[in-house]
Amino acid sequence: MTDKDRLKQIILELSYEKRKVILASGRESDFYFDGKQTTLHAEGGLLVGKLFYEAIKDVEGVQGVGGITLGADPIATATSIAAFLDGRPMHAFIIRKEPKGHGTGQWLEGRKNLPPGSKVVIVEDVVTTGGSSMKAVKRAEEEGLKVLCIVSLVDREEGGRENIEQEGYELRTIFTKSELLA
Repeated sequence: MTDKDRLKQIILELSYEKRKVILASGRESDFYFDGKQTTLHAEGGLLVGKLFYEAIKDVEGVQGVGGITLGADPIATATSIAAFLDGRPMHAFIIRKEPKGHGTGQWLEGRKNLPPGSKVVIVEDVVTTGGSSMKAVKRAEEEGLKVLCIVSLVDREEGGRENIEQEGYELRTIFTKSELLA
C-alpha cells in the first residue's frame, strides 16, 4: 500500500463525515472534513508531512511552509520535518488569525527563521472557496514573504482552485473530494 493510499484510509476513517454542515465560507454542505483529526494523528501526521513535502520539493527555493492557525500548524511542522530529514530544511511558520495581543503584536510566528524576502509555500487542510488560502497569502506577503504556491490536503472542488488561480497562484492538492470518495 502506498503512503497516499494509507493516508486516504486514515482520512476516511477519522476526518470525513457525511452530514449537513455550514462551512466557514457560509455555504451549506452535505459532508464535513475535519483535517485536524488526520493531521494530529501519529501516522496521519507523518504521512501528511511526507506527502506535502513530495508535493513541493520541486518548487524552486522554498525556505518555509506555513499557513493560518490552526489547520495549517501540524501540516507545516510535519512538512518541515520531512524536508529536513531529506536534507532540505524548510522552516515552519504560523499565521495568527489576529495579531498577538501583547508583547510584539506580531501576526507571524517563526519570524526569526524567515527574514523578509524568504520564499514560502502556504499549506491548508482543506480548500473550499480559496478565501482562507488567499488571506494567508495576503498576510504572508504583508509580512515580507514571497509566496510560491499553495498546497492543500483536500480540495472540496467548490471553486477554490479557480479562485486561487484567478489571483495568480498555483494550488496543489494531495486529494480532491472526487479522489477521496471514489
